[in-house]
Amino acid sequence: MVNVGYTLMCEQAGPKQLVDHAVRAEAAGFDHLVMSDHYYPWLDEQGHSPYAWSVLGAVAHATSRAELMSFVTCPIRRYHPAVVAQKASTIGVLSDGRFTLGLGAGENLNEHVVGGWPHVQQRHEMFEEALQIIRPLLNGETLTFSGNHFEVPDAYVWDRPERPVPMAVAASGRQSATLAADYADAMIATDPLPQLVEMYEEAGGAGRPRYGQVAICYGPDEAECRKIVHDQFRWFGLGWKVNADLPGPDAFAAATQFVREEDVAEGISCGPDTDRHVEAFKKFVDAGFTHVALVQVGGDSQPMFLDWAQEELLPRLREL
Repeated sequence: MVNVGYTLMCEQAGPKQLVDHAVRAEAAGFDHLVMSDHYYPWLDEQGHSPYAWSVLGAVAHATSRAELMSFVTCPIRRYHPAVVAQKASTIGVLSDGRFTLGLGAGENLNEHVVGGWPHVQQRHEMFEEALQIIRPLLNGETLTFSGNHFEVPDAYVWDRPERPVPMAVAASGRQSATLAADYADAMIATDPLPQLVEMYEEAGGAGRPRYGQVAICYGPDEAECRKIVHDQFRWFGLGWKVNADLPGPDAFAAATQFVREEDVAEGISCGPDTDRHVEAFKKFVDAGFTHVALVQVGGDSQPMFLDWAQEELLPRLREL
């Protein structure tokens, strides 16, 4: 049976709201909670971007059952990988072992706040070095590391959960799927592509979890839902090659100025029809994903969405 998740999206809600949403989502019956890790929202209209790791600590304390994951953290610019290992282990302790560290190569949007954004080839080199640093530290090893991009003269993480924090790595092609298989315990992807699952399994990831994420906008008025997704999620269809390099919300606004409401609604199910939302989720299940987290687009609609999910959506998804 697929593991059903809920996304705590930092770009569309403040820190106290996110903790409240987490508690409500766990009570509604969601199996896992994933949290985005941004410095900026994608667009000004989203209006939020609290520090994800502070919120994760509060969520770990306020919940008791649901699995938690960063979705995803970039360990190459804004955070040094040794510090990522320390804070992931701390969340692992606070959550009594419910936390998985989700990692990816990041976006200029969030990482340029501490300096220039490296070329894609350099980013991938940095990301692999970061994985080589984080993995042993999570496992309780004392690490000395000297690479092309990172230096760790001497590091050890003192507070760790009983079981080392698992790692998941975001994949978009063969190279990153192989990285996920080589260094991590699970794979993450945002597109329901069976070939990604196949690449991951061929590289050695067979039998491990595969995490996906699907955006929807539930509400009683389909027209209103379409307006919301256009207002807040029109960046969604740009693709990660574009999303990774644009520097800020103004750039995303410019890049999406000609995106129409119908363009966004083609990729995000909108309105009150439960069947349409189930079908959007099912694409990931059919592609071979074991864990799929829902994003409800629209910060103010989360309580309504969670009530509906508990009563109607989750029972349907359990049938898959």
